Order: sequence, then structure tokens, then C-alpha cells
Amino acid sequence: MGAHRLRLSGPADREAVAAFLTAHWGSPQMVLCGRLFDLRDFPAIVTEPMGQGLATFDPETGELMSLDADPPGAGIGTSLVEAVAAELKARGHAVMRVTTTNDNLDALRFYQRRGFRLIAVRPGAVEVARRLKPSIPLIGAHGIPIRDEIELERDLG
Repeated sequence: MGAHRLRLSGPADREAVAAFLTAHWGSPQMVLCGRLFDLRDFPAIVTEPMGQGLATFDPETGELMSLDADPPGAGIGTSLVEAVAAELKARGHAVMRVTTTNDNLDALRFYQRRGFRLIAVRPGAVEVARRLKPSIPLIGAHGIPIRDEIELERDLG
């Protein structure tokens, strides 16, 4: 699976996945499209050994739920995206979706450079999300107020 040693998570990884997500996001919970999700309930592609990167995905909807790579710029994120794309394609998905927030310019650049296209903007979605997860900060990357969700999609054909 690419230049980095990656594998699909298993039940024994649940707590390590939770610890990783908590370290990177403050919690294994995420709000997307007005719904609260526990990312421990989704399959993940993890680095071996665990800790350099993690990507969770929804095998039903084809959504890349979370993506983290450490250190950035080492190709781990790209390898994780490609591994999730391969998993989703093998499960019959024609497209992979990902949602980020309006402040996350680094993610918008990253995903577009890897074949994703903007398909939707949900104005005010993050304000709604804070009702379910109040820990979402008001101000994000680059001092930009976090307000909106931006959805991107990549063809897996």
C-alpha cells in the first residue's frame, strides 16, 4: 500500500485509534452534516507502527471521515488517501467524498491536488455542529472564523 506501511484497522486497534483521534482532534467524535459520529465505529487505515497517520472512512457512504499525517509533507497523507480510495473502490464506490471547514486552506489545497473537486458549500453548518460538539473552536487556521462545511469529491473510476 504505497511507500508507507499501512494496514486496515481491526477491533484490537479501537482504543489506539481513539487515543490518536483524541490527541489530534480532542475527541474521537466528529460532527458532519449536522450528525454526531464516533469515529471509533468506522474502519481506519493506520500506519504501521501506529502513530504516524490515520484515515477513517465510512464504507457505506464513501466518505473519508478523518485524515491525519505526522509529520506533514512526508507523503503519509497521500498514501492514506490512496489506500482509502482503493478500499472504497473495492467496496463498489464510484466516488470518494470528504468534508472540511472553510478555514482549512491546507486541506482544501491538499485534496484538490489529489484529484478532488469542490461539490458543495454548506453555509453555517459548523454553527449547527457546535450544538452537538461545543468544543469546536470559533476561530480556526489562519485566524479564519470556522462557519461552513465544504464538501469535495473524487472520481474513483
